[in-house]
Amino acid sequence: VAVTLSETPKTDVKFKYGLEVKDVTLPEPEENQSLIKVQGAALNHRDVWILKGMYPGIVMGSTLGSDMVGVIAKNGTKDCPVGTRVLVNPGTGWDSDERGPEGNYRILGLLPCAGTLADALVVDNEEIVPCPEHLSTSEAAALPLAGLTGYRALFTKALVKKDEHVLITGIGGGVALFALQFAVAIGAHVYVTSSSSDKIERAIELGAKGGVNYKDENFAAELKKLLGKNQLSAVIDGAGGPLYAVYPKFMRTGGIIANYGQTASTKGVAYTMGHVLKNIDVRGSTMGSRKEFKDMVQFVDQYKIKPVVSKVWRGLDSAAIDSAITMMSNGDQFGKLVIEVNPVSSPKL
Repeated sequence: VAVTLSETPKTDVKFKYGLEVKDVTLPEPEENQSLIKVQGAALNHRDVWILKGMYPGIVMGSTLGSDMVGVIAKNGTKDCPVGTRVLVNPGTGWDSDERGPEGNYRILGLLPCAGTLADALVVDNEEIVPCPEHLSTSEAAALPLAGLTGYRALFTKALVKKDEHVLITGIGGGVALFALQFAVAIGAHVYVTSSSSDKIERAIELGAKGGVNYKDENFAAELKKLLGKNQLSAVIDGAGGPLYAVYPKFMRTGGIIANYGQTASTKGVAYTMGHVLKNIDVRGSTMGSRKEFKDMVQFVDQYKIKPVVSKVWRGLDSAAIDSAITMMSNGDQFGKLVIEVNPVSSPKL
């Protein structure tokens, strides 16, 4: 069973394309591949962009989804034999180069790559890592794509270190929440933005020093009040928009803006002499390499980080996928949206 992309949808989601929950035939795993029984899968905004027809390389019949946790049912590896609970790197074609992919990089969820919104899939062994034992099924399913994106933006691109001051925009989304949790874990001082005071309060509960409503006309003054005499070493941003012209006022010389998305506007962002004179870098960041994925999972295990899960559905059916996609498209969530596929016992605690 899999959730596939269709021009003749069988679910109630109303976008350019739709979804169909149907039986699919899986290929037999080759010697360097494993068959994985999916326990849980999570949604990403990418899935909504695909449904809206606003994403490159769309192929009808693709099984959607890039996040999953599951158990190896066939083949396996020395480190992950049959029966091991595993996570799967959400992309292929990028080994270890910090600058970007060495090859033809693809993200799971569009053909020719299998998607994770299914009860099973076949995966190359090099993309499989053992799942940290402290994670529940829903927490584990929530981790891969957003965790990887947040990890690369925060550490590889923005070079955030202990005691530095960091602004994370759009708190509530999966990547922003992981960036918050990762930064807090190493002892950085984190501030957030949101249009929701409730989301700001929840971020403070997770360790943020404070937050500002980015729609407030007094945004700059409120951020200055929060920072006091401190300056931002980094901004981790997935929105883009007009605030790029303001950020240099609050940043240290040589500060870094790591941008992993531009949902606020399609017109790009401002890069002014204010940025140049303070030696401020704007660095694009997308997903991450296989090495960064393994490093991120190890980091989560080391600091016993638990991903924030907003809602869980049980059972891969039309009702669950309709409800999850609707919630994602409305932006109502704080954390990840997960569908648990196959029943599973609790992890070791």
